[in-house]
Amino acid sequence: MKITADQLRDLYLDFFKSKGHAVISGASLIPENDPTVLFTTAGMHPLVPYLMGQPHPAGHRLTDVQKCVRTGDIDAVGDSAHLTFFEMLGNWSLGDYFKKEAISWSFEFLTTKLGFSPESLYVTVFRGEDGIPADEEAVEIWRSMGLPDDHIFRLPREDNWWGPAGQTGPCGPDTEMFIDTGKPKCSEDCRPGCHCGKYIEIWNNVFMQYNKTADGTLEPLKQHNVDTGMGVERTICMMNGLETVYDTDVFQPIIAKIRELRTVVPENPEEALRSERIIADHMRTSTFLLGDQNGSVVPGNVGANYVLRRLIRSAVRHARKLGIPQGFTADIANVVVDEYSHVYPELRQNHARILQELHQEETRFGKTLDEGKREFDKIAAILKEHGQNQINGRTAFKLYDTYGYPLEMTIELAAENGFTVDREGYEAAFRKHQELSRQGEGTFKAGLADHSEATVAMHTATHLLHKALKVVLGEHCNQKGSNITPERLRFDFTHPEKMTPEQIQKVEDLVNEQIQKDLPVKREMMTLDEARAQGATALFSSKYGEQVSVYSIGDFSKEVCGGPHVGHTGDMGHFKILKESSSSAGVRRIKAVLEH
Repeated sequence: MKITADQLRDLYLDFFKSKGHAVISGASLIPENDPTVLFTTAGMHPLVPYLMGQPHPAGHRLTDVQKCVRTGDIDAVGDSAHLTFFEMLGNWSLGDYFKKEAISWSFEFLTTKLGFSPESLYVTVFRGEDGIPADEEAVEIWRSMGLPDDHIFRLPREDNWWGPAGQTGPCGPDTEMFIDTGKPKCSEDCRPGCHCGKYIEIWNNVFMQYNKTADGTLEPLKQHNVDTGMGVERTICMMNGLETVYDTDVFQPIIAKIRELRTVVPENPEEALRSERIIADHMRTSTFLLGDQNGSVVPGNVGANYVLRRLIRSAVRHARKLGIPQGFTADIANVVVDEYSHVYPELRQNHARILQELHQEETRFGKTLDEGKREFDKIAAILKEHGQNQINGRTAFKLYDTYGYPLEMTIELAAENGFTVDREGYEAAFRKHQELSRQGEGTFKAGLADHSEATVAMHTATHLLHKALKVVLGEHCNQKGSNITPERLRFDFTHPEKMTPEQIQKVEDLVNEQIQKDLPVKREMMTLDEARAQGATALFSSKYGEQVSVYSIGDFSKEVCGGPHVGHTGDMGHFKILKESSSSAGVRRIKAVLEH
């Protein structure tokens, strides 16, 4: 069955809508409820509060298409399958149906909607480990679907256990579905999960029965949930009988533009193909990050900003290998926007911003790249002259600090020239140079560290702070991200200049005034249009008519948010702003605490 990405999305959402699921909007690539990761890596990220028991405005059965970024395999990009950005189709049960319905619907969708024969379907289940029982219930359900025992494989935790997405959170056993491609087995031990290409994973159903705590303990969840995931790119690749994800309809226009711009064909065709794929992947991911509805990620030196910078600069370096002239990032971004904006309108809305940031970063990097490459060549020549094969850490850090070469790029260049890099020495040099802003501390991630009383109070305080900033500085102050732990909050907002001490004091006083009033915090469910009509702050879009949660703090603040919040403001403590500083161009950052 031949199928496009658009057709697959529609088939999936329509199928689960027919099973009583509400179609909800996908969330930002910057997670709002999990500060343990930089990006949204799975469809369940935005749903963590609801998987933990908070009621969702749309009900107990949900389905959507979620854009995701995963960078764990970034160095493998360029092969036939690895990507940094991908789309994930998902359906969820929040304390509603469980294994029987999830498995039977998966079987139905694969066989009746996508046309796979039952004989080609193989599955894996959790065999039990570390005192956790085997998932025999899933085995019996698959048998009831008609799958023979030799199509059902019991595998260990490393294969059939999912989550949590970060360090803590919902998790549980899963059942993975594979399609037999018909290729011969690579060995007698070949089974689903083998990387030889005979069995291709197409879907994963996670049965969230547990919550992993900070100390590693697995405790039963208050409600049993189902979380599923089907990758759009991988699925259409397999269904269309294609060799790689780069041959699918979502990548071909991007690849075509790269080949149109290319003026040099390297002697090694495989290397040229790898460069094309890296450019295509990295530019698609960069366009989505810059065009995200959150709007907080820009090229920089820490956290998500650093990942974006690395992606753009890697694309620039590979473009030079192919003789692609400067200015290409805008050309490719335009293709991405054209191909995806009907699904993700935020790309069109943020089109100018995407092009501006790409132009600035490409220009900035272009100026240092030639000089840095000359410096690298000098270093390489000296090393070869002295019979050495490793670039020391201080030299690697100089290439980063002076010439803008990320460590990973230096490692890549070194490998191409037969050298290794002293990574530990680089890290030591980095720490010594930036004692006040170590690499780990600079990582900025949005959301809640947990759902403790202290964290919930801090989260409520961000609503008061957001409104107070608008009152004191103006309505242009919009949240660009937040990072919340039980000890403190960080809040990024749009504002063109440094706040004065008087402004900081006014904001602080205004927040504390609302806390002292012991205002009630009320949650209502309504459509986004209704929320905006009532004056609620809403910094994202949703599907027409989709229900959202609106939290009102007395008559002071009204904001669309996923929660959770305190019931009254009176017990929150005394709000104190510790620091106000720059986060990025046009964005300020406040660090504050609640004192008791």
